[in-house]
Amino acid sequence: MTNWLPDVSSGSGPLYQRLADSIESDIDKGVIDAGAKLPPQRDLAYDIGTTVGTVGRAYQLLRERGLVSGEVGRGTYVLAQRTETPKADLEPAIQGTRAIDAPGGKLRFDSTAAPDVGQGAIIAEVLARTAQDHPHDISSYTRDFPERWYEAGSHWLGRNSFRPLPDSIVPTLGTHAAVMAVIAALTTPGDYIVFEHLTYSQISRSAGLIGRRTVLVLADDEGIDPNDFERVCAQKHPKMMFLMPTAKNPTLVTLSAERRQAIARIAREYNVVLIEDDLYGELTDDPTPLLAEYAPERTIVAGGLSKSVAAGVRGGWLSCPPAYRHRIRVAHKMMTGGLPFLLAEVGSRLVASGQAREIRRRCIAEIQARLATVRVMLAGFDFKTRDNVPFVWLTLPDPWLSGTFKNACLTQGVLIDDEDEFKAGRSEQVFHSVRFGISQPRQSQDVAGGVAVIRRLLDEGRAGYDSFS
Repeated sequence: MTNWLPDVSSGSGPLYQRLADSIESDIDKGVIDAGAKLPPQRDLAYDIGTTVGTVGRAYQLLRERGLVSGEVGRGTYVLAQRTETPKADLEPAIQGTRAIDAPGGKLRFDSTAAPDVGQGAIIAEVLARTAQDHPHDISSYTRDFPERWYEAGSHWLGRNSFRPLPDSIVPTLGTHAAVMAVIAALTTPGDYIVFEHLTYSQISRSAGLIGRRTVLVLADDEGIDPNDFERVCAQKHPKMMFLMPTAKNPTLVTLSAERRQAIARIAREYNVVLIEDDLYGELTDDPTPLLAEYAPERTIVAGGLSKSVAAGVRGGWLSCPPAYRHRIRVAHKMMTGGLPFLLAEVGSRLVASGQAREIRRRCIAEIQARLATVRVMLAGFDFKTRDNVPFVWLTLPDPWLSGTFKNACLTQGVLIDDEDEFKAGRSEQVFHSVRFGISQPRQSQDVAGGVAVIRRLLDEGRAGYDSFS
């Protein structure tokens, strides 16, 4: 490459991150072609007036994003960004997969929606009955919520000894919309919201779009560190914290009762509202009391049907302290445009009739069978699973990096998520891990085929990934 220098004058964050972002932008724009060799680290450091270490960290970040490949003695080269893999290139085990809804016909291991266990036929009947019983309500906007919608939420969110009353419930258009309604209602632009370094990052990104700021709290193998949470509260004075105490996405960690008690105490002392996302928790048999039982006056529980019944129904509910209920319901309407009668009625009927519980039982049985396949096929590698929960947290062996492994799987026709997908903000922490879901493929043999690809890549290391093939 000649006469090229990255622009590091704009952007935010440390210089190495701005440098990596600038190079990535030039790759995306075609300024730097696939196969091009980046300047030697020492030369680029001299040209832009920084240290070799800074350039090295930028190149490392680009490798983690799957954009470049470093070869000892040869340099750093831009990888080809392939958009589609011909079926002939796929592992034989996943030939003929029926996951045709995935981009380019690829196998979807990047979703954890409820598996297809025949619930479509049940939902079709409920839809037909709803349309027959409520033709006028379907044709109009939803002005008033019937009591049965609150009762359905009360029943669905109840777990262990937590039994929310109907007058604490807000019906919502799914769990994500529910959480965003809480953030919009109870915080203002500029307020800090606490997130773990790894979590369901779509919430922090969405909160950023409406002007809220993210602050990160440390966690270990047992979950959120209460001492660091207290430090964050004392230094940043956050208004709210989002957390998944049971079967957290993506690490599957479950907070102990002791840590939940400590978090509740600290939140009370610093007046922090807690959002408890129990979407995966409701799939488990975990007996630990919900966080809401330790701090009922400031904890809002969110849950829904997407992981255990049907994501397309968009059924969701919040349980919240009565003082917050009206504000959150209004915020939800403003953020979503309103709750469609058809979806809310179908969701409540599924719950009230017991059909949702039956579908949930079938989904869990299917998830368990698929997890059994994963546990056998990945034996010998470092990974975490949790009974009933439809994803796997895989720690990669050396020399794999998270982004590069994701890209390698993509070239083999399997879509997975690297660790960056779950980072709530800019984080110096590196986990060298990926998450893949096992609920979206339509057949069990498709799961085995996808895991076979992952296993082969793990066995072969970098030799199994040729980005130019």
